[in-house]
Amino acid sequence: MPQSPIRPTDDDACTLARNLIAAATFGALAVNDANSGFPAVSRVAIGTTPGGEIATLVSGLAAHTGALLADPRAGLLLGEPGEKGDPLTHPRLSLRILADQIGRNEVRFAALHAHWLATHPKSKLYIDLPDFTFFVLRPQSGALNGGFGRAWQLSAHDLAPTS
Repeated sequence: MPQSPIRPTDDDACTLARNLIAAATFGALAVNDANSGFPAVSRVAIGTTPGGEIATLVSGLAAHTGALLADPRAGLLLGEPGEKGDPLTHPRLSLRILADQIGRNEVRFAALHAHWLATHPKSKLYIDLPDFTFFVLRPQSGALNGGFGRAWQLSAHDLAPTS
């Protein structure tokens, strides 16, 4: 029987995953399209909440926003290839997430709005348009690929921000 390529989860794997999350400015978001039943993938802006949770700011006009409102289960791919070498040798993190919309009338909205503007200054052009909304993307589990032969399965606990 072949040996599993999945390594035991350790602190280094958790740190690599958390670093990929912290460094992400965009990601590939896969949603469940309610109309067709097919998956749909979009590139979205990624950041964090003041507490380090993954967040995105999206337009209500975007198909992925409607899909998240209809079904909060989604996938998120983070990590980009470096300038040199085979793209598959660079770390990437594939997350299974639940999307939690943050309404403008919620207490946590103001802090997230200010934090997002501080970390994404160009969003000043559209952040206050009435159709834009935040989602916190809560990892349920993840698959971390650190390059060829370096793979881990991570739990929600492994991916949680550290204090």
